[in-house]
Amino acid sequence: MMIYKLFLPAEWAELQANGQTAGAPIDIADGYVHFSTAKQVAETAEKYFSGVEGLVLLGLDAAPLEADLKWEPSRGGALFPHLYRELRLSDVTWDKVLPWDGTRHIFPELA
Repeated sequence: MMIYKLFLPAEWAELQANGQTAGAPIDIADGYVHFSTAKQVAETAEKYFSGVEGLVLLGLDAAPLEADLKWEPSRGGALFPHLYRELRLSDVTWDKVLPWDGTRHIFPELA
């Protein structure tokens, strides 16, 4: 199963430069790295990143993260994946900059 992380361009650049990160400010404050499923990620983008140019979508295989990944209730009681360790660049399967069409981010087809 793939899980997804949204990063601002500077946050993605930091991960690329350092090889690991504790995440975005909200991740650091909450003590874990927030992820979304394919069904959740567009709503996450709309709620927290509306209008952000250069937003980066990271796709990660959840299986290798299983020991440090917890599924916990969040928006509306839905279970969201949370990573309880630093995110490593080596965890990332792929990345894609999401185009902004003036009203929403355009996502690739997600599994």
